Amino acid sequence: MIQIKPILAAMRHHKAGTVLIALQIALTLAIVCNALFIIQQRTARLSRPSGVEETNLFVIQSDWADKSDPQHTDAQMQADLLALRQLGSVQDASPANSFPLRGGGWDNYIKLTPDQVKMTTDAAIYFADDHSLATLGTKLIAGRNFTASEIGSQKPRDQLSSAQVIISKDLAHRLFPDGSALGKTIYVSSDARPSTVIGITDTLQAHMQSRRTPDYVYNAVLIPARLLDDSTLYLVRAKPGQLTAAMQEAPKALYAQSRMRIINSKDGVMTFAQVRQRFYKSDLGMAILMGIVSVVLLAITAAGIVGLTSFWVGQRRKQIGVRRALGATRGDILNYFLTENLLIGIGGVLVGAVLAIGINLWMVIQFEMARLSLAYVATGVVALLLLGQGAVLAPALRASHVSPVEATRPV
Repeated sequence: MIQIKPILAAMRHHKAGTVLIALQIALTLAIVCNALFIIQQRTARLSRPSGVEETNLFVIQSDWADKSDPQHTDAQMQADLLALRQLGSVQDASPANSFPLRGGGWDNYIKLTPDQVKMTTDAAIYFADDHSLATLGTKLIAGRNFTASEIGSQKPRDQLSSAQVIISKDLAHRLFPDGSALGKTIYVSSDARPSTVIGITDTLQAHMQSRRTPDYVYNAVLIPARLLDDSTLYLVRAKPGQLTAAMQEAPKALYAQSRMRIINSKDGVMTFAQVRQRFYKSDLGMAILMGIVSVVLLAITAAGIVGLTSFWVGQRRKQIGVRRALGATRGDILNYFLTENLLIGIGGVLVGAVLAIGINLWMVIQFEMARLSLAYVATGVVALLLLGQGAVLAPALRASHVSPVEATRPV
């Protein structure tokens, strides 16, 4: 049986090394726990459904060279859409001001009464026509779609208003948790004009990406209008297997309608896969960075434990030999170093657990991050203790093989 007191006495004689390793374990635990939590949060974002049938969907952004006449822009947009829909490789097309995963666009407060001071919730505002749902591949689960006669046009500075709207099911549940939103009145604009919910879509993600986004990530309102802006977005759904052909033909069809436009050669035409990659680029990069940091810290900690234990074994060769001569077995020597390292590790993880929670609380306050689950701390504690025992095993085995004769031999 290992005596703890001799181990503690030996550790007091090596205070600097003991404290250094304990602090290294503590810092590693604190950083790795939070890093793994960040990785989990970011990878969870990567797997969120957009509510869009992303295969065969692409986006074209056309910047107008002639920005003087909104009526001309509206007529040109309608001609563009007709030309796109007539392409043999295209299944459908629709105008848009934004779309899920774009990262920017319109959002507006949603209220249930005209005189309501505080918003009920926030939502992404998508300008749409009667082809938008089919183009996006978003399912209508209740109510009806817009009709062609309901589609109007709006300039950016016009007051947002619509007699009919379609909303996402998440927004419907948030607004009317005790019943169906279909046929109900909501207020999207700030001038107290009501909008009637005529349809409810399945999951549809907002375009927003910010600290407060999780509360509104699936809140979306579709407005039946074409946005007459200096830049126009078209969503285009290619027929199955014809995405490449459609992406080549669509810009040509638009230029055939009008040369008074600019389609950026770099990102003017993008597949939805590229849209998704761009939207989650920072999340993926952060997850990779945190993963690298975690691996490096764990490797440095393991190397530190191996190095310090090896140093201690070299210093204690004579003491080890004396103990062997007095009857200590190889198992006794092995257990001594494993126990010594375990005690250091326990001290380190206790401090590290407090640091991990403290760092997370600071990030919650500063960056509105989620609270760290204690499961991550518990897992980190176990992992660091196992890592420490694994790292000390090799030098401890070397110590256990020191013979009494060799250890007591004069230098």
